[in-house]
Amino acid sequence: MTRLEPGVGGRVHHDNASSLSLYDTTSQAAAAAVLKKYSTSFGAGTRLLSRRMRTHIRSIYAMVRVADEIVDTYRGEDARAMLDGFEREVHAALDRAFSPNLVAHAFALSAREVGIGRDLTVPFFASMRMDLDMTEHTHASFDRYVYGSAEVIGEMCLAVFLHTDGAHREMPAAVREGARRLGAAYQKVNFLRDLAVDDGELGRSYFPGVNVAKLDDAMLAALVDDCRGDIRAAEACLPALPRRVRIGVTTTVDIYSGLLRRIERTPAERLCATRIRVANPVKAAYAVRNACPWLRATRRVA
Repeated sequence: MTRLEPGVGGRVHHDNASSLSLYDTTSQAAAAAVLKKYSTSFGAGTRLLSRRMRTHIRSIYAMVRVADEIVDTYRGEDARAMLDGFEREVHAALDRAFSPNLVAHAFALSAREVGIGRDLTVPFFASMRMDLDMTEHTHASFDRYVYGSAEVIGEMCLAVFLHTDGAHREMPAAVREGARRLGAAYQKVNFLRDLAVDDGELGRSYFPGVNVAKLDDAMLAALVDDCRGDIRAAEACLPALPRRVRIGVTTTVDIYSGLLRRIERTPAERLCATRIRVANPVKAAYAVRNACPWLRATRRVA
């Protein structure tokens, strides 16, 4: 037996109090499974966060991944309708704090707790929609795409770091800008390492005026420098983060900086035919070094 609980959101109240809690934890476990299967890089960083923060980051990642799978993996004729439907479900979950979609439900739980709203989700879905019909970008459309697909994700993660475990920390505008720059850097590095797939399989070229046929070593060097500039701007803001958060974020920065160094050392012609990776043992070593500063291991900046 259920009834609508009075108050904002109209969340269903169960006479059996454990039933909704069980659904919440099941949805969060589903989100955790998505991250575990899809990203060892973010997995390495999230394991260093508090349990609650880790749950929130996994839920954000899972929501983003499902949308990405619709436009990149499914790609059916009804992909737009499917993406629109998923967006509606995510926004409905934000309003009612419940969704029959486990990933949308998990995301909404985290979003409502840390203050993620439509000001961030709407630009995200707008960028995902661009992937359905844009194959090349101008500088303006590229900036718009990166903002929605990556910078707002950086802001979502920052919201987790600021408002979890009862904390409500205020951060300077520069730190928020750093979160956006870090999201942009990760997205651009992914574009570089996925050139072969994006251009060859998906028929997309993200960097304006750059594709597999045109990329040369000089162009690649300029793109690497741009990524490095974003990472360095973000790194300058890391000291403002709580220590445990800083350890986790620094680990993902190290992983992506390592990717960038490998990309930089790869000739453009080869980069267009292969995908650069950082080995899992190396990712684990970054995590251990950052969690145990007394080891006095040298950390390379971007």
